[in-house]
Amino acid sequence: MNGAKMRKLIYLIPVLLLFFYTGCSEDNSTNPAGSGQGQLKISMVDSPAQYDQVNIVVTRVEVHMADSSEGSWMVVNPVPHTYDLLLLTNGASVVLGDTFLTAGHYTQLRLILGEGSNVVVNGDTLPLIIPSGMQTGIKLNHEFDIEPGNLYELMLDFNADQSIHVTGNGVYMLNPVIRVMPVVISGSISGQVLPLDADASVWTVAGTDTISTFPNSGGFFGLMTLPAGTYDVHIDPNNIAYTDTVVTNVQVDAGSNTDIGTINL
Repeated sequence: MNGAKMRKLIYLIPVLLLFFYTGCSEDNSTNPAGSGQGQLKISMVDSPAQYDQVNIVVTRVEVHMADSSEGSWMVVNPVPHTYDLLLLTNGASVVLGDTFLTAGHYTQLRLILGEGSNVVVNGDTLPLIIPSGMQTGIKLNHEFDIEPGNLYELMLDFNADQSIHVTGNGVYMLNPVIRVMPVVISGSISGQVLPLDADASVWTVAGTDTISTFPNSGGFFGLMTLPAGTYDVHIDPNNIAYTDTVVTNVQVDAGSNTDIGTINL
């Protein structure tokens, strides 16, 4: 196997594992169906940003159950953890929570943030300020049903580049921009952009959202959490020696990855 094929295989492993796990998870033989519970799994990915690191401290993950006599908010993950969002690009993801919940209708998710979030810029670690009102949690509106014995899987696409704003006095502020997408109705697009010195960005539009990424050191990229449908993939080089390219009518199917191959600029 030559070097290019090996690098491509290494890139595709996290994408293929994501969909393999999703497919295998449909076997609910280990789920306590008789207990009136179902399983919820929440994962997170990110779009690249122009920072060395973006470290977010999440102390707890919760979901809101409609008409609950047990209390509205239920904990999905009580373990604090710091996530570097920039490690979660081009197919990489992290599990925010994986637990069994009472069957029923849920209306929101909430990420409770702790102290210590920061950004690393040119090697310098700087505080990432979270507005006081948001310290009670990042609330994400997304309605879903938990059914006895079944798995419901969500992917959170945390856009670090759009979420961080720098004030006039150089303070970094966090105003999170996060898409919530059920895995069962979403897919992805992957490929490779050459030559590497084109320094390209890759993007597409899903509804009102622009989904973007930068190819990795081998030129491979992944556009994640795309609703099933047809997309135009834009490749915009920052190197003026190359021209913009669009790959049109790329079909994305739920639960699968579409590889558009190598784009030579």
